[in-house]
Amino acid sequence: MELQRLVETAKPRTRLRLDFSYDGADFQGWAKQPGLRTVQGELEKALATVLQRYGTPPTLTVAGRTDAGVHALGQVAHLDLTDEQLVGLDDSHRGKGKHKPDVSLEARAARLARRLNGIAGLSSDLYVKSATIAPPGFDARFSATWRRYEYRISDREAERNPLLRHQTLWYPKSLDLDAMNAAAATLTGLHDFAAYCRPREGATTIRTLEDFSWTVDASGVKVARVKADAFCHSMVRALVGASVAVGEGNLPVGRAAEILDGGRRTNEFKVMPAKGLTLIEVGYPDDAGLAERAELTRQRRGLTPRQDAD
Repeated sequence: MELQRLVETAKPRTRLRLDFSYDGADFQGWAKQPGLRTVQGELEKALATVLQRYGTPPTLTVAGRTDAGVHALGQVAHLDLTDEQLVGLDDSHRGKGKHKPDVSLEARAARLARRLNGIAGLSSDLYVKSATIAPPGFDARFSATWRRYEYRISDREAERNPLLRHQTLWYPKSLDLDAMNAAAATLTGLHDFAAYCRPREGATTIRTLEDFSWTVDASGVKVARVKADAFCHSMVRALVGASVAVGEGNLPVGRAAEILDGGRRTNEFKVMPAKGLTLIEVGYPDDAGLAERAELTRQRRGLTPRQDAD
């Protein structure tokens, strides 16, 4: 078995980028866990089915791990396929007795997305939007320059739409939007966000929060826009929780920044539930800067697990 593993590892590989979305309500987060339904578990199970005749199935590296109940519209991952697996994606020769060697890599990658979506186990709450050949140096996690999330809250004055109940927190009190924005503005920039993160041994909590602001949509739902180079565990929901405490008058506007400076978690506000949180988009540099960005990120943050999670 060990020799087979070494042989598989030594084979040349082509990297693919997957773009996909999911409703997190019935998933126990991204990361594969025994006996639990997770996004990674479902996707890798589907990959194993598609590529079952062509050696060890690939594993996925994701841009940002999401916790149980968190949704995604713009999640990104990469996987590496052997030449044999790539050829296996070309079914144009089946039933014709001869393989057509001119099928492009791009066409084979696109076929993978269609096959993943066609597997019965890949249900309607998980959808692969595209599979493409990744540019040189691309790493879904380490090449990313930013992630953007949104958190939706329907307070006492807002419309409550049952069709959006899995993506919106129904909150029983009125929230002051101006106060929430004032508090959010004090938290942007490069900081140690230990006070707003669940600690992970060996993982840094230093982040650059590029944008944290609140708006109101046409139905009165308050929407937080949160963008950073990366997020540590529960960071977005903690930031939103502090804003909500300010918005309902339980926390002074300036206290959110004081808590940040204190560097310790506090019980002065509650971390918000996962259901209102959605990963909207992941940003990358142009192709020429992918490898450099990945190397820089590895040097700065190391290879510790679960650094990007919410």
